[in-house]
Amino acid sequence: MSHDKSVLLEIKNLRIEGYSDEKWVDIIKGVDLTLHRGEVMGLIGESGAGKSTIGAGAMGYARDGTRISEGSSIEFDGMELTTATESEKRALRGSRIAYVAQSAAASFNPAHKIIDQHTEAPLQYRLQKRMEAQEDAMDLYKRLRLPNPTEIGFRYPHQVSGGQLQRAMTAMAMSCRPDLIIFDEPTTALDVTTQIEVLAAIRDIVEQFNTAALYITHDLAVVAQMADTIKVLLKGEEVEEASTKEMLDNPKEDYTKSLWAVRSFESPQRHRPKDATPLISLQHVDASYSSGPKILDDVSFDIYEGMTVAVVGESGSGKSTVARVITGLLPPSKGEVLFRGTPFTHDYRNRSKDELRQCQMIYQSADTSLNPKVRISEIIGRPAQFYSGLKGTALKARVDELLDLIELEPSQFYNRYPSELSGGQKQRIGIARALAAEPAFIICDEVTSALDQLVAEGILRLLDRLQNELNLAYMFITHDLATVRSIADEVVVMQQGKVVEQGPKDDMFTPPHHPYTDLLLSSVPEMDPDWLTTLLEERGIENLGDAAAAKMSK
Repeated sequence: MSHDKSVLLEIKNLRIEGYSDEKWVDIIKGVDLTLHRGEVMGLIGESGAGKSTIGAGAMGYARDGTRISEGSSIEFDGMELTTATESEKRALRGSRIAYVAQSAAASFNPAHKIIDQHTEAPLQYRLQKRMEAQEDAMDLYKRLRLPNPTEIGFRYPHQVSGGQLQRAMTAMAMSCRPDLIIFDEPTTALDVTTQIEVLAAIRDIVEQFNTAALYITHDLAVVAQMADTIKVLLKGEEVEEASTKEMLDNPKEDYTKSLWAVRSFESPQRHRPKDATPLISLQHVDASYSSGPKILDDVSFDIYEGMTVAVVGESGSGKSTVARVITGLLPPSKGEVLFRGTPFTHDYRNRSKDELRQCQMIYQSADTSLNPKVRISEIIGRPAQFYSGLKGTALKARVDELLDLIELEPSQFYNRYPSELSGGQKQRIGIARALAAEPAFIICDEVTSALDQLVAEGILRLLDRLQNELNLAYMFITHDLATVRSIADEVVVMQQGKVVEQGPKDDMFTPPHHPYTDLLLSSVPEMDPDWLTTLLEERGIENLGDAAAAKMSK
């Protein structure tokens, strides 16, 4: 079947301003964009490049505190959106232009069933009656390979998994059969087994309905699977644009080449010291929440001084629960956690100050883990004061030293608030706060998952340098196997609360593997535009991602 490939969206000289320090400043600086029907364009670049701002601009929308400047042109199917009335633009949004957000969990209303939210747009635009809209929703759920498509819509958002909810959101975006969908980082927060099914489902449904799409992401391997063309952005300006294959094979600009090179960072693998006592040792640990089922089941592994152990597995495998047990937030129901051969007190409330000091955490979301009302000097200084008793000039000197350690200039950052920092800078402050206690062991919980690849590489290099200088041990909780390759010495693979495989990194990435480890490794997108197509042809969708994981657990 031949599809119409005429121009759908044409943006010329797009300029968007933001209000800062009592003046308007350019955020997007004259970007041009042409998108044909059925075409998928990937927008990539580091944080602050303007990807999401351009995505919103494609709908004729400017977020609070921003405005589309005069002289910009956004023409959607012959309609100039910069001069259209608000009612004309509202008539397009949701019906002919749809938006899929990064976090489906935050976007759905928790008080309403999924199918009621799905049918809202078709009913509002009078495209279908309720029963027709519900039947169409079930058809879309089936096309998107959701389990029990006739029933899943009658659940509430919290009753389905993250990957299922992301696909339900894509179905909702397709409910009015839009001509254009803006996908804004739709798989960033998903583990690899979930991500692969979502990617395959999105790509299939876009092809079936000849829908054009802007696919916003900082994951280069993901955009390689999804996009026909790629536009690279930096600080609100276009760097270059080309077909996906040409962009991957022969990027022209130095900045684009630097993006491609990020994935090459790899720390040399360290090996366990002979006859040494592990710094942290989990021995036959079981754990559960309240009187519920086991979340951890006979978990055992060791972490040695100066080494990094990556704990990997899909969502719900028990990775974060292991961290809660080690830190004493969740006492184990069976087994022990040893620190240098001595049992750790199970409950953090009964631990000594020295036990608390030895084990610190760096959290996934720096935005929510830093108090927005407290200056950086106090965020870093408080643990230094609590654990080391520092005051006055000694405390200030220690904060300055910690800022130097994380490569931030003390004179520039000492008195700032978190809101005045970028995402990568906030994560560095989280690292400094953990170091302030002078721990021997740090748990890094998905510390790079919310960061673009250039910023994430900087964080990984920083953590690697600090480990070498301070002889730190890390436990890296992650679903990103590229991160595991970069920084881990040993790998622990978890599924449904159990350790299914563990060993040195080189061994873990060399066949043969446990079937679940093989599934995780084969689900990591590669920098090859044919990777997903080839995998689908070889295995079939029923042997990929969550579907395959579910088979293994039976």
